[in-house]
Amino acid sequence: MLTRYMAGVVAARTGDEMSGPALLVAGLAATGSPLLGASLLAGLTVSAAVGGPLLGVLLDRARRPGRLLACCLLGYATGLLLVAGGVGRVPGTALVALAVVTGLAGPALTGGWTGQLPLVSGPDRGRLARATALDAMTYNVAGLAGPAAVGVIAAVAGGPAAVLVSAALLLTALPAAWTLPRRTPQNRPTHAHPTSDLPAGNRPSGERRRFGGLSSPVRAAGAVAREMAAGIRAVLGNRVLGRATAGSMVSCAGAGMFVVSAPVLGLELTGDSSRGTLLLAVTAAAGLAANGLLAWRGGTRRRNPAPAWDATLAWSTALVGAGMTLAAMAGTALVGAYWLAVVAAGLVGAGEGPQLTALFAVRHRETPAGLRSQVFTTGASLKITSFAVGSALAGPLSTQSATAALLTGAALQAVAVHVLLRRRGWRASAGDAGTGRR
Repeated sequence: MLTRYMAGVVAARTGDEMSGPALLVAGLAATGSPLLGASLLAGLTVSAAVGGPLLGVLLDRARRPGRLLACCLLGYATGLLLVAGGVGRVPGTALVALAVVTGLAGPALTGGWTGQLPLVSGPDRGRLARATALDAMTYNVAGLAGPAAVGVIAAVAGGPAAVLVSAALLLTALPAAWTLPRRTPQNRPTHAHPTSDLPAGNRPSGERRRFGGLSSPVRAAGAVAREMAAGIRAVLGNRVLGRATAGSMVSCAGAGMFVVSAPVLGLELTGDSSRGTLLLAVTAAAGLAANGLLAWRGGTRRRNPAPAWDATLAWSTALVGAGMTLAAMAGTALVGAYWLAVVAAGLVGAGEGPQLTALFAVRHRETPAGLRSQVFTTGASLKITSFAVGSALAGPLSTQSATAALLTGAALQAVAVHVLLRRRGWRASAGDAGTGRR
């Protein structure tokens, strides 16, 4: 089951990583301007903040969450195809609106899958820790393969073809999503039910019980809103989880600055922006290697206690900041500047890989089973939004100098480390690391 899950999630996330660059290339090819492609990419990501919490509620309610994920994959792929088919034929405003609607399903490709990992790995804590590391590796694989595939396909067959391949990969993941395990009485959500205060004889049964026994759309919407609020409270009300979420958001904003700055840095150092894109590939490869090492250690040391994930989250974020600082220094180096940037990109990736694994582990440990999908999809939504904010801030900074944007990103990583190491929250979590206690 885990093998099938990994195959599906790699296909889905690679298709997701391809979708943004593919739309950028398709828009540029059709209009000769990057404006449409950038607007489509922004539309595709901005709606994640709304779609994540809602999708999490629906996944936590579903007896077969994999089938809902499959529907999201189908909807996302269909939206991409419609957007790509309309480029050059349909007004840009309408295409951006369609991209916004399509993006509502985006968190299904990230946190939506990860939230189902305990159903796949089973209750064993060691297996879950190893599966979490492997799941985090899929982001690195997708981040490495997705943009590279877009470059090759666009060069051979054009931007629209890259969108087609992106959609095809999403559809390839459908069988794996559809066959994810169903919820059982042992792993069914345990949060408060809207009808739990009714006498047993008045409680609904069958499908009505599945949706809370709600007899009208208004009451159904109210129950969903209450459960969305419960998921948000689960993040904000848990000091450890709230600290990890806030720290990862700040760090992700800094990561957005690195992604935008890398092509500019390559242009400044070598006169070729594609050399900057290679820095992103180095980052993804280093993250993949770091998570591979983490997964291997988890598989060979099952009798030992689980890693102190709270500490891992802090030091890995610090490593990301160190890498971004070194990348900023490369812009002023007199000798071997580009190779210094390559080393810096490797440091960033070596931090980002364990950082994501540790974040997932903290979420799994601190989240009640009945709210797991909500916490993961809400967290994914917040990180996507933070990344977009960081990317937007990096735009005007990098036009002046890549060094300025990189130093700002490194400063954000320092702020994230401070958030993660706040004295009060650190004491609360240090003794609980790996124990499952909240």
